[in-house]
Amino acid sequence: MKDQRKIIVENALRMSKETGSEKILLFLDTIQSCRWWITADVKEKKRIIVVLPKKLELKNLTLKKTCSEIIRSWSGNQTRFSRIKYAFLHGVIHEMINENSKVVCVLGPSGKSHLDTITIHDLSLSWSEEFPFDVKGLIRNKAFYTIMAVIDIALDIGALGREGKSIGTIFVIGDSQKVLKLSHQAVFNPFKGYPLRDRKITRTEVVESLKEFAKLDGAIVISDDGTVEAAGRHLDAGGSTAKTLRGLGARHRSAAGISRKTMSVSIVVSESTGKVTIFDKGAIALTLEPLISRRLV
Repeated sequence: MKDQRKIIVENALRMSKETGSEKILLFLDTIQSCRWWITADVKEKKRIIVVLPKKLELKNLTLKKTCSEIIRSWSGNQTRFSRIKYAFLHGVIHEMINENSKVVCVLGPSGKSHLDTITIHDLSLSWSEEFPFDVKGLIRNKAFYTIMAVIDIALDIGALGREGKSIGTIFVIGDSQKVLKLSHQAVFNPFKGYPLRDRKITRTEVVESLKEFAKLDGAIVISDDGTVEAAGRHLDAGGSTAKTLRGLGARHRSAAGISRKTMSVSIVVSESTGKVTIFDKGAIALTLEPLISRRLV
């Protein structure tokens, strides 16, 4: 019997031609699936972008010759739409695709080796209020790499909570001086007094500290270049009353409000669902949904 994975990839190639799609994103989540792909007798492999978990160690496997490009994605479990949107962000910033590309995606369950889903997305048309993806402003933002790093931290918090307990928090990235003027300390600022180099989110210990201080009331403020300015910050900018935010709580409205009154981007982790919502200019630009099966709630 013909390998189901090969059948699905070959059908995706055919569908990409028939729909005029520019690229195919193939999500490989395990070493076993990578080994299969290297030896798979599939034509036109160079039309395919392979998406791999960021922390997947390839153990001397070489995939570069078997595909067009490689995207390293967040390593934790996400819903399928969330994985696709996250990969699109990286694909656009690295100029593998553009903001209006039509893309075919091939994937299976997170962390599994089999493939069972083909989706087609016109990035200019595919999204709705249920699956927002209005990221042009994010991609052009000078803090984009910092935003992506904070999204990874937020996804970890959303999926795992902290010490097995669910938590919610707000990160505000960029335009930090104005953000600080439009907010005040709700609790003692644990980052005050430390040198700039010791507050960079590129440092592992800072990332772990952010996950710990996310339990504090208030927002975490981070500059464009990834320097943590404060934690436990109460936002005074006022909550947004936009119709699109109906049903969302005070945390989301505060995050929307600060992104509307400053040039910042705010990222909210929902305590109840783990969902990560990114606000830009007062509106939802993107939502990502980690799976929380490993989190105790």
